[in-house]
Amino acid sequence: MILLVEDNPDDEALTLRALKKNNIANNIIVVRDGVEALEFLFCAGAYADRDPCEQPQVVLLDLKLPKVDGLEVLRRIRADEGTRLLPVVILTSSKEEQDLIKGYSLGANSYVRKPVDFNRFIEAVRQLGMYWLVLNEPPPR
Repeated sequence: MILLVEDNPDDEALTLRALKKNNIANNIIVVRDGVEALEFLFCAGAYADRDPCEQPQVVLLDLKLPKVDGLEVLRRIRADEGTRLLPVVILTSSKEEQDLIKGYSLGANSYVRKPVDFNRFIEAVRQLGMYWLVLNEPPPR
């Protein structure tokens, strides 16, 4: 499963289209703000009945989110024993060097700027999928 944390409907559609175009058939869960992401990951709120043993293989995390921003989501993921080792890829349009530095300092596994060009975006998602879903050896649960 892939958890996509994205508040922009256009970026969400583009990411889902890129995943599909690259034949990435994993179950994709989309949440649209930081609170919903945390509720999903920690089985709270609307996701209270979700099995906590079924964590995503990778989280694609936007930074500029409503309610709770992406950096705070990342901070909370890394602070919890159950999610500390979860692969988190920051997928953002932010060009702020501060975001890049802070993302890595909080424990992001990767930081990818969303390309503006659709074909480049498709290729970026293909490479992300290939690495995180096929090549990467995740830690045991």
